[in-house]
Amino acid sequence: MKLFNHPVLCNYYVTYRCNAKCSFCDIWERPSPYITIENVEQNLYALKKLGVKVIDFTGGEPLLHQQIAEFFTLAKKLKFITTLTTNALLYPKYADRLRGKVDMLHFSLDSPNKEEHDKSRGVACYDTLIKSIAIAKSCGERPDIIFTVHENNVHQIQQVYDEISKPNNLMLLLNPMFEYKSVGNELNKATLTELRKWGKKKQVYLNRGFVKLREEGGNQISSPVCKAMSTTVVISPENKMIMPCYHLGLEEISIQDNLYELRSSNQVKAQIAKEGMHLKCQGCTVNCYMQPSFATNVNRFFWAALPSTLKYSWEKKLWKTMV
Repeated sequence: MKLFNHPVLCNYYVTYRCNAKCSFCDIWERPSPYITIENVEQNLYALKKLGVKVIDFTGGEPLLHQQIAEFFTLAKKLKFITTLTTNALLYPKYADRLRGKVDMLHFSLDSPNKEEHDKSRGVACYDTLIKSIAIAKSCGERPDIIFTVHENNVHQIQQVYDEISKPNNLMLLLNPMFEYKSVGNELNKATLTELRKWGKKKQVYLNRGFVKLREEGGNQISSPVCKAMSTTVVISPENKMIMPCYHLGLEEISIQDNLYELRSSNQVKAQIAKEGMHLKCQGCTVNCYMQPSFATNVNRFFWAALPSTLKYSWEKKLWKTMV
């Protein structure tokens, strides 16, 4: 059963450029322009009309865009729930301008050990991340620590929890690594069991639907759980709508000032009819598209994800943005 017949999330890529070179990501290798304030304003009004609730200004590294604070100001004016994930290198520069405008602020951490984190990121950024936690708290913000979990760092969750998230009263978001174009790896049974254990702890968020999906071998094209096209609007730095998702990227349509009408086009309807059914969708576990899929379709993954979703919403007081 579907709870919504409209998209609820927009993954808005402000640029593909990044000031890090993470070993598990390849987006920074792409050439890229920056989005314009004019396009953002037009698209946000269209997204509001479409029924979208959450705007994720992403990248690349979104803080590379010098007008990023203006984008969040516009989004909050239209009463969107906003989210930003950053490596924190530029957060000290933008902290004051972003104050009160980001509902879900995520600082990405790969290891509690400085040398390992910086090696994974391909740039020295651990010290700035730790500094950014203090700056954010001084601004009245409560950022989340998002920890991408794989076979080589699952044993470090305890250290991240004890030394970084818990002492700072921050939520620890456990983000299971997914495989994409040979970047990243799948998680074994022992790692999934460890994740389930951690998901029960106070101030730790783990979408249990992610674990369940991996235990079942990912998206199955014969009976797809992925609803990326119907739940999510993906906009590129070139002001194009990417379909069915960023990672598959089979089609790109120029938006110009026509986003609302494009969502009713035959091209979009055709992609919605095939969502999760493409050959390359077999076994997919890409978190950022599974999360809205779980949230909008009542099935076993919806029920698996619900407790952790409610837990995070309560901790972050997101319910206040909906009333």
